[in-house]
Amino acid sequence: MIIDLHDVFKYYTTGTQRTCALHGVSLTVQEGELVTILGPSGSGKSTLLNIIGGIDRSDEGTVAVAGQDVTALTSRQLTMYRRKTVGFVFQLFNLIPTLTVRENIQVTATIVPHPLDVDEVLAAVGLQGRASAFPSALSGGEQQRVAVARAVVKRPALLLCDEPTGSLDYRTSREVLGLLERINGDYGTTMLLVTHNTAIASMAHHIIRMRSGEVEEDMMNDHRSPASEVTW
Repeated sequence: MIIDLHDVFKYYTTGTQRTCALHGVSLTVQEGELVTILGPSGSGKSTLLNIIGGIDRSDEGTVAVAGQDVTALTSRQLTMYRRKTVGFVFQLFNLIPTLTVRENIQVTATIVPHPLDVDEVLAAVGLQGRASAFPSALSGGEQQRVAVARAVVKRPALLLCDEPTGSLDYRTSREVLGLLERINGDYGTTMLLVTHNTAIASMAHHIIRMRSGEVEEDMMNDHRSPASEVTW
C-alpha cells in the first residue's frame, strides 16, 4: 500500500462562511496502480490531490504516503516530501519559458539524488528531437509531454495529475493519456489522475468517484481499455 487516508476532513473559511471541502474521506491505493479520481467541479478532487501531495494540509484525519505520516510533517519536511516522493502534472504546463526542453527537465533532475537519465526521459516522452526547443515553439501536447518528463525524471513514488488533458484537444489528449499509461507500465509509477471526464476511467486499474467532498464509489476496474481506445 502506498496511500492510506483515514477519515480526512478539510475546511475552507471565506469571511464568515465555512465550507467542508472533504468530509471524512478514507481510501487506500496500492503501489503501481493507475487511479482515476472522477467527479464534478467542487466535488473535492483537487483538494484531495493537494493534500496527498503535501501542497495543502488536512484539518482532521490521517494521511500516509509511502510509509510517511504526511499529517505529522513540518513545513520543511513537507518540502522534502514534495521534492523526493511526489511528481506533479497540472492542466497548465508551468514550464520555464526561458529554458529549453532539456533544461526544463534538467532543473528538476538536479534537486534529487538519483534522477533518471534526461536523455532516457526525453526518449520516453518522444521529444528527443525537440530537446533544444523553447516552450514557445512547442504545441500544447508537446508542452504537456515536457511537464510529464519533468515530473518523472526524479523517479517519484507517486505521480499526481490534475486535469492533465483539460486544455488539450481530443487527439492530443489521447496521446498524453497514452504517455501516462506507458510510464505507469514501464516505470511502475503509481498515478492519481484527477478528471471530470468519465470516459478516462476506462484506462484505470482503480476508479474513485467523488461528490460533495465524499467518496461516492471506490472500485477496481477489471475491464481496462488502453488509452488508445478511450473515446468521449
